[in-house]
Amino acid sequence: MLEIKNLHAKIAGKEILKGLNLTIKAGEVHAIMGPNGAGKSTLSNVLSGHPAYEVTEGEIWFCGKNLLEMPAEVRAREGIFMSFQYPVEIPGVSMTNFMRAAVNEQRKHRGMEPLSSGDFLKMMREKRQMVELDSKLANRAVNEGFSGGEKKRNEIFQMAMLEPKFAILDETDSGLDIDALRIVAHGVNMLRSPERSSMVITHYQRLLDYIVPDVVDVLMDGKIVMTGTKELALELEEKGYDWIREMNK
Repeated sequence: MLEIKNLHAKIAGKEILKGLNLTIKAGEVHAIMGPNGAGKSTLSNVLSGHPAYEVTEGEIWFCGKNLLEMPAEVRAREGIFMSFQYPVEIPGVSMTNFMRAAVNEQRKHRGMEPLSSGDFLKMMREKRQMVELDSKLANRAVNEGFSGGEKKRNEIFQMAMLEPKFAILDETDSGLDIDALRIVAHGVNMLRSPERSSMVITHYQRLLDYIVPDVVDVLMDGKIVMTGTKELALELEEKGYDWIREMNK
């Protein structure tokens, strides 16, 4: 589904990714772990098409298409979704109107008819229940006045509505208590399928107790330096990252 080859990327003139290689197959969930400054968020921003990040070398292929040739909005229509570490508020834009526009734009891109008002509201009710999102929140402006946990639930609700082929979860566990973490993880797990893949970026092994990855990739100094199973995450929790640095000297 996703093939990254020798990816180099920089922001504000500073190179962050330094020859990153990564393959994610359809149906796989990859956990990306690494210390602060390793390039995890840069990777997610490059994949989603953030204009502040410049790719200087390398290739990214998504479902056989050259991702680097697509602007951010086309990537979203093609099925890439990003759950932000710090979701923004959009005052004056209701969740209902926001989601209806997004869902129908994606359906148009796929050659499908737009959903009727009744079908859309039914779909919204069903998906909202997956992440236990209060109906009052769904009727307000996007993220306006939401707590941190509510914003993260709202992100997963949006993901459930859009049903992306590839979801990027950038530290979605940041600032969540145990109950909110469980609910968010439940929503993510409900969307797992052989046709969809996910990249879960996290510092902590605790999230991987709820969203069990197929593969754990360790990103350090702009490259993937080690790959393993969930047990690798447990080892990182115990030993930290210094032992990997020693192995790669």
